[in-house]
Amino acid sequence: MQLLRPTGCYSNPGFKVHAQIGGQDFFNAAVRDKRVPRHLVIMVNGITGSASDWRYAAEQLVKRLPDKVIVHRSECNSSRLTFDGVDTMGERLAEEVLSVVRRWPEVQKISFVAHSLGGLVARYAIGRLYDNSSKLERVGTSRNCFSEETTEYSKQCLKQIYEAKIAGLEPMNFITFATPHLGSRGNNQLPLLGGLPFLERRASQTAHLVAGRSGKHLFLMDSDGGKPPLLLRMVDDSDDLKFMSALHAFKRRVAYANANYDQMVGWRTSSIRRQHELPKSNLIVSDAKYPHIVYVEGENTKEFYNKASSNVGGQTVDLEDDKGSHSGALGTSGC
Repeated sequence: MQLLRPTGCYSNPGFKVHAQIGGQDFFNAAVRDKRVPRHLVIMVNGITGSASDWRYAAEQLVKRLPDKVIVHRSECNSSRLTFDGVDTMGERLAEEVLSVVRRWPEVQKISFVAHSLGGLVARYAIGRLYDNSSKLERVGTSRNCFSEETTEYSKQCLKQIYEAKIAGLEPMNFITFATPHLGSRGNNQLPLLGGLPFLERRASQTAHLVAGRSGKHLFLMDSDGGKPPLLLRMVDDSDDLKFMSALHAFKRRVAYANANYDQMVGWRTSSIRRQHELPKSNLIVSDAKYPHIVYVEGENTKEFYNKASSNVGGQTVDLEDDKGSHSGALGTSGC
């Protein structure tokens, strides 16, 4: 694999990387000469991370699906830029995705794969990129549907179909790894603090000193313009940002969460569960081939989130869920 910065294309016998300011596109060199794959996969890094975090995964994905995918590793939010806040990072990611889509006009489908804070950033970005446009589709074929005088189908034979799009593409998969969907505020949501209440309170008060606006967002300590914390606003649609409608548009949504050894993101927040809803420890080892992974299906597959509660400003706030499938693959090893 060879990389060129800031612009250009190089190839080795197996892969080609199209690197530009704003990210890198991985695709199979042999297939590219015949036709462009139709599925765009956006990979998003976590806090203090970079596009290099996803290099190996991008290579493997293109290797396994050479004629199916173009993989873009986002570069707009790296290193200290990840302290700018979920909203600012989400806006940058949305612009980057649009630039990639313009670069590959042949693509028709889009998926997101994100790690840690990148999962929240991707959720914000798809809210910005969401479009629910309508089109007319013919539903009748009888002779009464067609008028020779106007050479048009009558209105009775047409119906309006609404199509949800992300950046103008068909949304397919939204996958997060160890993402603090419910934030880092609360008991054991930041395992590094050992579940000690006084340390957890202190972390909420000082997070912005370490991680800037992102720290405020993660600990639900932001109140821009008197609004509720951003993560609470992201569990619903607003006038200009359709967070949950965008999430609902994806055909498949998966949350991977570490059961052990992840000191930065608690199991509850990354798997979107209450403490009593977490699988028992005796269910962890259940697959001979992948003993460190267990697949857990939500009790109600029509809910993406299990309804959760969070204490914000001394008040208990319910985090309502979107409707759709909910899958959690809960691993015992760290990322």
